[in-house]
Amino acid sequence: MSLTVTAKNTMLNALSIDTCSLHTAFPGLTGANEVSGGSPAYARVSVSFAAAAGGSRALSAAATFNVPATTVRWFGFWSSGVWVGYAANGGAQLLYVVDTVNNNVRSPAHGLANGQKIVFFNGTVPAPLTEGQVYFVVSTATDTFQVSATLGGAAIVLTGQPSNSSLATIVEDVYAAQGSHTLSADSYGLIF
Repeated sequence: MSLTVTAKNTMLNALSIDTCSLHTAFPGLTGANEVSGGSPAYARVSVSFAAAAGGSRALSAAATFNVPATTVRWFGFWSSGVWVGYAANGGAQLLYVVDTVNNNVRSPAHGLANGQKIVFFNGTVPAPLTEGQVYFVVSTATDTFQVSATLGGAAIVLTGQPSNSSLATIVEDVYAAQGSHTLSADSYGLIF
């Protein structure tokens, strides 16, 4: 089914994301691995999004969190205390397919560099990868790259195709001591 932009905007405006959270590891379907502790203590932050336009809703203002010594990898989104979704910290989503014959990920003009951190999530991720785990880009070319479990490591042999899966870059922000973490821009949309 293909929806018009007007239909997407109507559906997006019906979803009221009002709170954001930080996560140390993949939050999955429940909001797991949420940051905790610190002084001042970590807490979820209220957020607001502008009215939908062009099939997406943009964050209205930056959200700043108090964080203890930890590593922030994911943002979580809530509506009246109900978990609704997540995004990779600092991530940009890419369209992709897997070429199991040549053991690579194909993503036109992806712009990734060797050593860059990526994650696969949603749906079924390419076998044998694990959803939400951080991987490293290796053997990059203009439209293709391979995936490694370690920085500069050997490419993982991809044996299965993804299904409705997402790929995004991710930034692991490490805090050695109490600090603050800011979500300065974000948006969400519908894919049909």
